[in-house]
Amino acid sequence: MSTPYTTVLAIPDAATYCHLRSASGLSPKTAEAAARGLPNSLFAVQVLQGDEIVGMGRIIGDGGCFYQVVDIAVLPAHQGRGLGKLIMREIMRYIEEQVPASAYVSLIADGQAQNLYAQFGFTHTAPKSVGMAMKR
Repeated sequence: MSTPYTTVLAIPDAATYCHLRSASGLSPKTAEAAARGLPNSLFAVQVLQGDEIVGMGRIIGDGGCFYQVVDIAVLPAHQGRGLGKLIMREIMRYIEEQVPASAYVSLIADGQAQNLYAQFGFTHTAPKSVGMAMKR
């Protein structure tokens, strides 16, 4: 059975990034923030249906010690079709091939997304540590 989806290992442009984040329910980012931040991605994957970008995921970090999985987003019309898993498989391939064994790979799981990430070996850090954030 063939899938109507393909992946491209590339950073989305700022407009696409902003659209995917807001349309999928993630917090919106300004075009300025996206234009500044996206070129600093260590890895990015996009999911396409034909020519339309319907999902994405990225890894950011220092390229040696610390990595963070971010921006896992799938448009609502395409959710529930395994695209989150598809994105995470590409991310995990990058982690397995490029990330040093001593590196710390983290992410923030919103809601039930923790169930997806657990399938790829991510575990809760509490009570040993807890995630903290400051939003501007």
